[in-house]
Amino acid sequence: MPSNLQLNLGALRSSMQLTLHTHHATRLWHGRQPANGKPLIIGLNAYLSITNKMIRGAAQDDPYSDMWMIRVEERIDAIKDHFQHIREILAEVFKGVPVNLSLGDNLNIQPVSLPIFASSPLGFLAIYLIAEYDEIVRRLLLAQHVALIDRATLDTWLDDGAHELRSLFALVQQYQYSGTRRDDYAAKNAAASNAIEKFGELPQDVLEGTRRSRYAPPIIRPTEPYETVSIALVDNEPQKLLPSEPENAATDISAENREVLNEQ
Repeated sequence: MPSNLQLNLGALRSSMQLTLHTHHATRLWHGRQPANGKPLIIGLNAYLSITNKMIRGAAQDDPYSDMWMIRVEERIDAIKDHFQHIREILAEVFKGVPVNLSLGDNLNIQPVSLPIFASSPLGFLAIYLIAEYDEIVRRLLLAQHVALIDRATLDTWLDDGAHELRSLFALVQQYQYSGTRRDDYAAKNAAASNAIEKFGELPQDVLEGTRRSRYAPPIIRPTEPYETVSIALVDNEPQKLLPSEPENAATDISAENREVLNEQ
């Protein structure tokens, strides 16, 4: 057998789907279109699209994308802690059930099974939160059904959990790619100055790359120098973007979010 035999292996894939039992969780999955004066709420599909861009930006050495990944990770950790607190409260509530009364799980007779196409850790972490919220909602509905909590308490906790997840989606929706790399800030060039003016100063450890998200991708440093994609001069220096990013990479992505939502 030749020693230089090459195996053309494809990428690994696995089939995944999430089963949800409550309308509360499925509404968060799909989001909400703006209507009757109510603002847009992005759903999981738009969240996945934006976080994929965020991770790609971090891989391209954009320090602002790294900062955004840290913010999202911190928000996810805070929501996990909040949900754990609700679970602990519910555990105390269900201690009020007589020992000789057995309560089974309240499962939907027609649950919704949704295919999962996440490709990043931040995506899966959000999916886990929606799954956990679905379980919390079921426990809350059961507690209210068997008179362990009243309707007002049920509504308060349902809204509280949904607000936590919506706050994560609202945070991610603000992300914009800066179109810069750390080399720009070391060189103190026009691209770095424009990014700082638009997005604000970065913490020094993030700018230096010593603090990154636990889920940050490896930084891919191009072997070729920057490719000049614009001949417009700012402070006598041409604007530069990464070769793999379009010229409008730093523009607002809300239009794309709406396009993603319209496809749902």
